[in-house]
Amino acid sequence: MGKKKIVIVGGGYVGFEVAQKLDAVADVTLIEQREAFVQPPAAIRSLVQPELLEQIILPYDGLLKSGRVVRGRAVSVAEDAVTVENGDRYVADYIVIATGSTYAAPFKPAGDSIEDFRQTSADVAARLKTAETVVIVGAGAVGTELAGEIASAQPGKKITLISSDDTLFPMYPAKLGANLERKLKKLGVTVVLGQRVQDLQRLDQPYEGSVTLADGSEIAGDMIFPVIGSRPQATLIKSLPGVQEGTLGRVRTDGWLRPSDYANVFVAGDIADVGDGMTIVATARQNPWLVKTLKALVAGETVEKLKPYSPWKKAPILVPLGPIVGNSWLFTTVGDRITRMMKGKELFIPKYRKAFGMSARAK
Repeated sequence: MGKKKIVIVGGGYVGFEVAQKLDAVADVTLIEQREAFVQPPAAIRSLVQPELLEQIILPYDGLLKSGRVVRGRAVSVAEDAVTVENGDRYVADYIVIATGSTYAAPFKPAGDSIEDFRQTSADVAARLKTAETVVIVGAGAVGTELAGEIASAQPGKKITLISSDDTLFPMYPAKLGANLERKLKKLGVTVVLGQRVQDLQRLDQPYEGSVTLADGSEIAGDMIFPVIGSRPQATLIKSLPGVQEGTLGRVRTDGWLRPSDYANVFVAGDIADVGDGMTIVATARQNPWLVKTLKALVAGETVEKLKPYSPWKKAPILVPLGPIVGNSWLFTTVGDRITRMMKGKELFIPKYRKAFGMSARAK
């Protein structure tokens, strides 16, 4: 009797890891529209360190030993198969949909072409190098890290970070946001809190211009970065019977990450409205559960007898402000040294390169 067939749609942080972990126990097919994985957190630093870019573009060629990676765009999901754009149909006993989210350029590829992503990143890096004033709209993890990276690598620029919230990272203990704000100001960043931008001209990429705040004040920038969060790519999964839309365009699931009437179809990552944020840390909890659950199903267990998924009560977060300083919340607020050692110094680049069968650093 052959191995059970598992088809995974989306080769991001969920898809590639779950496919790799299941490769030895199932017949795995990973469907991904791009030829390479891109590591978004390191894409932030590549704007001030362009030579880093080639280290974080990781081809799928060496990911699986037994299974296969199919380059293509999935267009429909049935209970027993996934069909891609060219009409090919991949039969499955179990299906995982992890199509992720989009983000403003240049932090994630906007389309299927990695070459276009390379060019966009290089263009933005070149413009940033000569810019004197930078405005960052949105002070989540990406916006805050971007402000820190620019200030650390290119001191002397006038950088303004704008948030509609009254504090940085208000969902965490006040100490985290206060420490990050203090360190940003020490790096020369102007932090504007409690002000919503009224007139962003673009949401998809940085541009030159000005923004108007709720109080009527105007801030001009040689580069204005719209960094206002991820947008789930849930169109594929929403066509399934029984799917219910949750918050922010994500889809709701039962306790076992199943969003539809199909008992063998699972979702995870940014499209899954299960109580986790749209973060890499969320996948660090979802992936092990998904791998363990699918291994049990492949071995003959029934899903209802398995432990349901339990989301983070409050997920850890790592916020480097460049390679040296930063703060994190790891169930308590920690400072420069731990943040630097866990993320700021290497941004997990060696870890992910090894996962894709590559040397820890590009030669």
